Amino acid sequence: MLPFSYEKARSEQEAIAAAAAGARYIAGGTTLIDLMREEVERPERLVDINALPLGGIRIEGSDLVIGALARMTEVAAHPDTLRLQPLVAESLIEGASPQLRNVASIGGNLLQRVRCPYFRMLDAPCNKREPGSGCSAIDGLNGGHAILGVSGHCIATHPSDVAVALIALDATMSVRGPEGERTFPVEDLFLLPGDTPHLEHTLEPGELILDVRVPGGPHSRRARYLKVRDRESYEFALVSAAVAMETEGGVIRSVRIACGGVGTRPWRMRASEAELIGKEPSRPVFEAAARLAAEGARPAAGNHYKVELLQRTIVRTLEMVGELA
Repeated sequence: MLPFSYEKARSEQEAIAAAAAGARYIAGGTTLIDLMREEVERPERLVDINALPLGGIRIEGSDLVIGALARMTEVAAHPDTLRLQPLVAESLIEGASPQLRNVASIGGNLLQRVRCPYFRMLDAPCNKREPGSGCSAIDGLNGGHAILGVSGHCIATHPSDVAVALIALDATMSVRGPEGERTFPVEDLFLLPGDTPHLEHTLEPGELILDVRVPGGPHSRRARYLKVRDRESYEFALVSAAVAMETEGGVIRSVRIACGGVGTRPWRMRASEAELIGKEPSRPVFEAAARLAAEGARPAAGNHYKVELLQRTIVRTLEMVGELA
């Protein structure tokens, strides 16, 4: 590990000023410390934000508001999460090992780096790590890589599970930086790789995540998260699906679908959602909607299987939601 300086922020203003000057925020450190050990990340200055009052979970109206420093375990087990947003709890439990969930923060989870093995191999070309060097995954081992939102410069998937659930639930997030505070959909945090895969999110220099707001509604209690992976224990998704649905009179009135493991960012399936509105839930209806989810997919040589797996995962998750009382 290369030398770096470390300091604890005593206020948001102090933290923001340090980050605007080039420091990196650290909370749980479950991704950053690993990457520093491997010399993939080489920050010269870290600012610890754990003392800031950005934790906790609260209810505002029908919304669940989660502090950026709230730990995954805390959020998943909180009675208000289980009561109002069980999809969030389910995705968090599926998201990591118990040890990691105990220390990983919600804000850090959203900002975690990709898990592409070539990103972590200093002797392999990687446009995320070294812009313009090339993408080893495109012609390499790419069975777990993205089929949606890919470019000729990167095909790595975003690894967060809870981000998939939050996007399905139309969650928003608030951030504060040198230019003040702003709020935007969680979906807008993530950038497609395009020609600049090293740019992964829309935060401005120094901006600090304050909280995530998950709006309530009839759909939020009838929701499930399904994660398909190579092994049952701690592992990243090959395909995952978050589905929240509202039915009335035996007809689907609203539905939200987002998927992970298949896109270069968590992927909202709006074409599939539109296909379901006004229909009676049934397997043929679900299958027709799931086929639309893979429109525009660009699989690499080793991950064609993900097209069918994506469709099957969406169908099964819709069925699971339909089985809820």
